Amino acid sequence: MWPLRLSRRQAQGREWERAALDYLKHHKLSRVEENFRCKGGEIDLIMRDGATLVFVEVRQRADRAHGGAAASITPAKIHRLVCAAQVYLLRFPVTPPCRFDLVAIDGEHIEWLRNIIEV
Repeated sequence: MWPLRLSRRQAQGREWERAALDYLKHHKLSRVEENFRCKGGEIDLIMRDGATLVFVEVRQRADRAHGGAAASITPAKIHRLVCAAQVYLLRFPVTPPCRFDLVAIDGEHIEWLRNIIEV
């Protein structure tokens, strides 16, 4: 089978996700899984912050015009994140504490927003 080729946009997305992963690891979170996909949606990064499972969405924009990366999350995207997290959590006999975080990358600036979704 041929190796999977990523489009330019997909390759850039992977670079931003890698930058977010490195940033979070620097802040003492540990990696659990990357690019979890299911029928309901996708989660860019799944991390651990102590006993808490952290579902991370990574967003990037060239600059902060029009609200920047953080403002690019739509209600539909939030719904897909929550659906994907619910599927992921089916793996556990007891649901661990969890939260949803955002890593917003605007140009060269990285911002980590914790607990962006109240569920």
